Amino acid sequence: MRTATASPWRSANGVAIADRVPAETRAAWTAAGLCPGRDLYALFRDHVRAAPAREAVIDEAGALDYAALDDRVRRAAAALRAAGRGSADIIAVLLPNGRDAVVAELAIAAIGAVALPIPHTHRPRDIASLLGRSRAAALITAPETAAAAEGHPGLHVWTPGTPPSGGIRSLDEALGGEERAWRPEGVDPEAPARILVSSGSESEPKMVAYSHNAMAGGRGNYVAALRRGPEPMRALVLVSLASSYGSLATSVIVARHGGTLVLLPRFGAAAALDAVERHRPTHLFGVPTMLWRMGECGTGADVSSLHAVVSSAGPVHRHVHDACVRRFGMPPVNIYGSSDGVNCHTGRDPSRWEPGLAGVPDPDVARIGIRDPEGRPLPPGQAGEIWALGPMTPLCYVAAPDLDARYRAPGGWVRTGDLGRLDADGTLWVLDRLKRIVIRGGIGISPAEVERALLGHPGVADAHCVPVSDRDLGERMCACLAPRPGAPPPSPAELIAYLLERGLDRRGLPERFLMLPELPLGPTGKVDVSALTRAAAEAAVTADGAGHPGQERR
Repeated sequence: MRTATASPWRSANGVAIADRVPAETRAAWTAAGLCPGRDLYALFRDHVRAAPAREAVIDEAGALDYAALDDRVRRAAAALRAAGRGSADIIAVLLPNGRDAVVAELAIAAIGAVALPIPHTHRPRDIASLLGRSRAAALITAPETAAAAEGHPGLHVWTPGTPPSGGIRSLDEALGGEERAWRPEGVDPEAPARILVSSGSESEPKMVAYSHNAMAGGRGNYVAALRRGPEPMRALVLVSLASSYGSLATSVIVARHGGTLVLLPRFGAAAALDAVERHRPTHLFGVPTMLWRMGECGTGADVSSLHAVVSSAGPVHRHVHDACVRRFGMPPVNIYGSSDGVNCHTGRDPSRWEPGLAGVPDPDVARIGIRDPEGRPLPPGQAGEIWALGPMTPLCYVAAPDLDARYRAPGGWVRTGDLGRLDADGTLWVLDRLKRIVIRGGIGISPAEVERALLGHPGVADAHCVPVSDRDLGERMCACLAPRPGAPPPSPAELIAYLLERGLDRRGLPERFLMLPELPLGPTGKVDVSALTRAAAEAAVTADGAGHPGQERR
């Protein structure tokens, strides 16, 4: 019998992916019907045969039905296979939202390879790190981003919708004989299918490997719980398909459930509302900032088609909740989840919303327990670390045994690093994050990376970054600083310039600053984060030295 450490999948380039969940546990989930026991492309083909004329993807180029989508997928799979790509490869995808991204992911599944979608808005150094650490064999991308392959010898590059040029292959130009000869690979449903990429909340983006069963089963079960009635879901997905949250689109809504994706190349509140009116989606998936901006947008779009408005990638604050009720006539479904393998949502009763309420865990997705620092279960009502295990539990972290050692426990349990409690009735409350993160508009920002850079400034003696509430983006990062004795305190503008000179991405820089004689310490001698957060909410200034309007007390 396969164990958690035996016979890992290994790429042709030497990357090993081992399942941290025992084989007998996985088999029990499939036997109970919680996982389909089939690969993603086989599931997709069921829908092609059952409803070939159903719309699969609607984007700025128009509508693509299931039969037409499969034609493109098979052509792309044949092109990849003819070039030697197959079940021992990790293939990266760097594309904006649209049909090309959907085709790429399904074609990779069809040849039994492992997809590594990378949000195309990631900074170049993060893209380079992901390509290097994954040892990807190929990259599917647009011509304008093909330069991302530079510095990675042997990385084959494909582009969709364009002819071959300068060593770049076309994903749409399999020869006729190759396309006719190609047949789908027989794929173990417990084999890796997709690598989810974190937003870099802990400096370098993490890679988390998921099997076909974990994507279609566990993640598929949580999406199924959001449906209303038997009709396939029509989903306007506003987040990047390459994000952890966006992974519900191709693998789940299309391949598992035979639904329709409505996609925009970029988010805009007015454009998103117009898409609701024109394409009549039943479900809207976004982050709190997107929903807030749609709620505040002045257009009078008809949103009556919506059955559910779904929010993830950040906490839902009161003003976001109220904006959704005003605009959409319903509160948002709040999803607590992450790429690491945890999910809980308020889909059973969205109107029960309160700050910190995550809903009742669904064992068909992930059982959730509360543990003490030694990993012992805690009784209802007591706070501790949130642990999760279920059909959506990932295989492991990729090329990061240190993360497996830190966040995976015996039996395959995921240690989330979040503080929570379970009430006697099974309701989960998320109380705090044990991992330090600032969630700005649904994107995690690492305070530690900024702090390390700030401490190199000759005028800074101490630095600690905290979140400050913001009505639009949810949170912004505030750098709290103590100047070196005898040195003039550096200005916010000077600090911003200093961080940019050291190669930090502008999107991850602090937007608020608080200069103090010294940082407050708690009884253990560590920085008193609570006191610092309160001070930042009251007195932080922007980079131009002004107070920040619209801040909210936390």
